[in-house]
Amino acid sequence: MVETIRVNGQDEVEFLQRLKARAGSVNEEVTGRVAEILKDVRLRGDEAVREYTLRFDGGCPAAFEVPRDEINEALSSAEEDFINALLSAVENISDFHQRQKQQSYIDAKPNGVLMGQRIRGLKRVGIYVPGGTAAYPSSVLMNAIPARIAGVEEIIMVTPPMKDGRANPDILTAAAVCGVDRVFLLGGAQAVAALAYGTETVPKVDKIVGPGNIYVATAKKLLFGEVDIDMIAGPSEILIVADDTADPAFVAADLMSQAEHDNLASAILVTTSERLAEETKAELEKQVASLSREEMIRTSLKDYGAIFLCDQMPGAIQLANELAPEHLEIMVENPMQYLGQLDNAGSIFMGAYSPEPLGDYYAGPNHVLPTSGTARFFSPLSVDAFVKKLSYIYYTKEALAEAEKDIVCLAEKEGLTAHANSVRVRF
Repeated sequence: MVETIRVNGQDEVEFLQRLKARAGSVNEEVTGRVAEILKDVRLRGDEAVREYTLRFDGGCPAAFEVPRDEINEALSSAEEDFINALLSAVENISDFHQRQKQQSYIDAKPNGVLMGQRIRGLKRVGIYVPGGTAAYPSSVLMNAIPARIAGVEEIIMVTPPMKDGRANPDILTAAAVCGVDRVFLLGGAQAVAALAYGTETVPKVDKIVGPGNIYVATAKKLLFGEVDIDMIAGPSEILIVADDTADPAFVAADLMSQAEHDNLASAILVTTSERLAEETKAELEKQVASLSREEMIRTSLKDYGAIFLCDQMPGAIQLANELAPEHLEIMVENPMQYLGQLDNAGSIFMGAYSPEPLGDYYAGPNHVLPTSGTARFFSPLSVDAFVKKLSYIYYTKEALAEAEKDIVCLAEKEGLTAHANSVRVRF
């Protein structure tokens, strides 16, 4: 089900190239289709959205917007255990993200100069939340909570309708719990276009966040510049660094927790223990038989899963940094020993009792993470993603006079005489 590869600078190269090719592939046919949808929605608004919804979803709600009464009804009808779990998760996620909040500041100089930075939340943000058979209430929490903490004035959520044309009640419950302002039953590239351009019904937003299929991801990519986006998410991935002290049952379970997402998902174990490698393989076969997505897990592990054998732990850490995985688990005797050496990962899970789903649902850090190696330069979704920073300057006449010579020198060095004149004319 999963191959074992010894890391020696040669044997692992083919697999790593296959992994990178998966992440970097661009579907030109999908890009063309999505571009047509975006153009059509920009020109025809709601009419185009209805046509694409009928074509792709087989039906279209009578009204796109979900009434507030229906959202409240979903909340009041939800199971008590579900509500309690959501509230606990909201508390943890809110506590973590509150600490990310930055303050505006002003810097007053002795010569009367004032400089500063004003931080404010974006006016309106759109959240895309998968619905129907792949409904993820946790996505609502992870996107809406930092937006609310950032001070976003209005949070708009779009989510595809279920087969009966109604919104998924679990999604609505999560929206109610974390303060989403308006919900629209829209999905696919047409929903992203409606948020970006605005229609007769759907308000135009400043930023679009949230996961989706290849059409949603492509739409966000093409619309970047018209609006801001969080990131271009690729297939899910996990990398586990483990030594001989790790429990193979835990390792196997965590690998499959990501392999069940998608046929393109990647689950990799990097270990210094041949015993652990063999016992993890046995555990994979044992546990997968009882899981609902067995076929998908087997496919993703076969195509994009691997067990890497390293001679020493420094080599395992180096490989983890090179791959820059979305989720990185450190299952070793003393995980904190390596935290300072881990530079590239979306989120790091330390020790045997910090499985990846803990981060997906509950602990507090955001689960919207960079994929496909982009953790080398991208960060997880945070409060910073939902704010705008404005700087300002106030100089007195005397302060500008002191700076005149330097500014004119720099402007003339660049050949921008009008810049120099703008300062010189004041004296």
